[in-house]
Amino acid sequence: MTMLTPRTPTPLAPPGRGRRERKAAELESRTRLAGERLAALSARPDVQVLQEVDASRSGLTHAEAALRLERHGANVVAHERAPRWWLQLAKAFRNPFIGVLVFLAAVMWWQDPADPGVVILSVMVGVSGLLRFWQEFRSGRAADALKKLVTTTCAVQRRAGSGSAPTTFEVPMDQVVPGDVVKLAAGDLIPADLRLITSKDLMVGQAALSGESLPVAKADTPPRSADGAPATDDPGPGVPPAERGGGTTDPVEADNLCLMGTSVTSGTATGVVVATGADTYFGSMAGSLVGERPQTNFDTGVRKVSFLLIRFMLVMVPVVFAVNGLTKGDWNEAFLFAVAVAVGLTPEMLPMVVSANLARGAVAMSRRKVVVKRLNAIQNLGAMDVLCTDKTGTLTEDRIVLDRYLDVHGNEDDEVLEYGYLNSHFQTGLRNLMDQAVIDRVDEAEEVVVDARFSMVDEIPFDFARRRMSVVLDRNSIVGGPGRPEHTMITKGAVEEVLDLCTHVRDRGETVELTDQLRWHVARIAEDNNRRGLRVLAVATRTVETPRSTYSVADEDRLTLVGFLAFLDPPKADAARALRALADKGVAVKVVTGDNDLVAARVCADVGIDVGQVVLGPETDALDDTELRALAARTTVFAKANPVQKARIVRALQADGHTVGFLGDGINDAAALRDADVGISVDTAVDIAKESADIILLEKDLTVLEQGVIQGRTTFGNTIKYIKMTASSNFGNVFSVLVASAFIPFQPMLAIMLLVQNLVYDIAQLATPWDRMDEEYLRKPRNWDAKGIGRFMVCIGPISSVFDIAMFVIMWNVFAANSEAHQALFQSGWFIEGLLSQTLIVHMIRTRKIPFIQSRASWPVMVTTVLAVLTGLYLPFSPLASSLGFTAVPAGYFPWLIGVLLAYCTLTQLLKTLYIRKFGTWL
Repeated sequence: MTMLTPRTPTPLAPPGRGRRERKAAELESRTRLAGERLAALSARPDVQVLQEVDASRSGLTHAEAALRLERHGANVVAHERAPRWWLQLAKAFRNPFIGVLVFLAAVMWWQDPADPGVVILSVMVGVSGLLRFWQEFRSGRAADALKKLVTTTCAVQRRAGSGSAPTTFEVPMDQVVPGDVVKLAAGDLIPADLRLITSKDLMVGQAALSGESLPVAKADTPPRSADGAPATDDPGPGVPPAERGGGTTDPVEADNLCLMGTSVTSGTATGVVVATGADTYFGSMAGSLVGERPQTNFDTGVRKVSFLLIRFMLVMVPVVFAVNGLTKGDWNEAFLFAVAVAVGLTPEMLPMVVSANLARGAVAMSRRKVVVKRLNAIQNLGAMDVLCTDKTGTLTEDRIVLDRYLDVHGNEDDEVLEYGYLNSHFQTGLRNLMDQAVIDRVDEAEEVVVDARFSMVDEIPFDFARRRMSVVLDRNSIVGGPGRPEHTMITKGAVEEVLDLCTHVRDRGETVELTDQLRWHVARIAEDNNRRGLRVLAVATRTVETPRSTYSVADEDRLTLVGFLAFLDPPKADAARALRALADKGVAVKVVTGDNDLVAARVCADVGIDVGQVVLGPETDALDDTELRALAARTTVFAKANPVQKARIVRALQADGHTVGFLGDGINDAAALRDADVGISVDTAVDIAKESADIILLEKDLTVLEQGVIQGRTTFGNTIKYIKMTASSNFGNVFSVLVASAFIPFQPMLAIMLLVQNLVYDIAQLATPWDRMDEEYLRKPRNWDAKGIGRFMVCIGPISSVFDIAMFVIMWNVFAANSEAHQALFQSGWFIEGLLSQTLIVHMIRTRKIPFIQSRASWPVMVTTVLAVLTGLYLPFSPLASSLGFTAVPAGYFPWLIGVLLAYCTLTQLLKTLYIRKFGTWL
């Protein structure tokens, strides 16, 4: 069993957690009430149900439908609405660092409206916010384009007046009202919650609501037991009896209810609408899922790091101001210098670098058929260490196949396949998915041969009382020969019903009597396959020696059991490899499905998941939050989980310190998608799932997710590079400023020089999103660590101060820049050394390896850092030198500069090695 090592949980619940719990309670209450109301309707007679909704079997009149549409509103559920562009633009600028930059720009403008620093800061703010806005706006439009309804109308029976005959009309689904009589056929979406009135061979796909891969049988009335009382269960053909019940309190499992969001796979039916819009079972979930989303791992991480750096700035800037004012006596100059230091301390390009990183990640993922709706989700994908996923369509192919065809001893037997194929091929009704699976298993050429050798005589169609169907074939030319005509009946259906009609079995090519011991034996074969997660149908045959043209149910007697057909939604061929790849990247996969435990366990075992003890959703209801956290950590597979239980499992994993992703496409996944740190859906998902998701896959493939995880970690790694490089470098600069201010009688660097140095360095950092990450970094989930960033800043930052002070001593003693008359030379010398050392630190910090030898930066980073170095060397000699306060440095300065920089790189590499040994991490 996969065990997760809990991280140390945060002592205080993250902001929004209380709101999240309230949303969960609201969802649970709404769905419970809607379920109880629908379950009550399923237990009442048709006449009573029609009376309650004030309807008749003939349908509503047009006038009545118009009045009800006005009273009840359109048949739509609550959904997320894209914010207006101007509101989305405003949110793009909601960032603590942008706030600091705006404040500093206002202060600089107040001091001097012509200060070029105001323009510099304004450009930084504008580019950062607009970049984020444009990427999210474009992704939102792409996601909206994915919302395509399979069917937009439905067949409704209405009348012109009270005395008119009913007529069937196609009306938009949003105009369906309570009391409408709806006609259903194969391929239809269920437009609202319906109570069935009539049905024939109706099979409904409920995967969107329940997660169950196979369609379920529905009937207009619950099946009756032998004494005429309502049956306690009705598994449907081939479904193990324990799986569904007619007397259930769950509306999804009620045999005579069809719920909004599900679809008809085969058969026909008529139903009366008992709920529309927000009053439907689907609507009860959707109404609780709109609104502000809970804060994710990315949100809390950015907030903590941002305020760590802001607090540091708020402490250091007043100290710089006080030291300069007290030592120099010019408080106005000290104020301007302190503002420049504040700009230098602020990682003002962080919003831009983060946005560029995320935007680049979104573009890279779009090439892999992934639409990123919310940019922050990319980093969450990289930080994800637990992926919760549904089974159907993710681990499986989301289709039904004939897995095996077995004789009465459980051995594969081609004769069983032959009889099963004949039954499915010749039936005239709408074939269900299992019939189609049998046909698909046989070569297409066989169809021509079968049609030439057999002819259809009669058919006894499927019904819910018998749970089987039979075909009668003429096979004169095969068995009897001329003069001895005989017909063969082939029956296929639920194991219990077919077995009750059998008196003999086919045993190794011979027909033998079905004794009690043999009956027990064959029943166990079917049960064993059910326990393996397979859906089993029995196949039996009978030779009719006195042929006739018509047959009835009474002729389904004295059958010979041939064997069993076992069906499964097969695992994807690449699922096991994708799961291994995710495990290698430190991502534990947990299956949280609404399907039954037997099927879930079988599929998970087939793809290499260590199943262990499967936990059913209802079992989690009896646990408090602490107990559920412990259970979720040690459990790999959750089955029969409803929407509330899925979301609660996600929150339990988050409370244990994990960053959780959730992959789902159904209505029952929407709550968990919103609560997860990163919600992942597919373009074929229901609308509410796509709206709740952060990322939409155009292919439901775990391999794509693996690439997304790598991209997320690359994005996060490059962001952390910038933060650590900038924070440590800025800290070192401030420390150097404090030392210089205390002992040097003039400003160690002018405010405009600090701004220019900061601007050149920041421009060089714009290439960071295009840097490569070391392979070792990408192997583990990565997360925000404000404490680690603070520790890194304090440990690594002062290294630059050591060599700044060394340059102070050199300029003061070697080049006699020790008076106000020579302060420009002192400032120019420190400017060059400071900018070059900051630029070199990019290559030292970007990797835990030896730079240039064991790890090389990408060419964009190489180009920008070289340009930054050349700019720093050129400015003191350029035409702008005098306006910026620079002066040319002598040629003898450069050997000293090279020596200082080499010593700086050597010491940094040495301390980097010691830091990694001490703390076990670097980036």
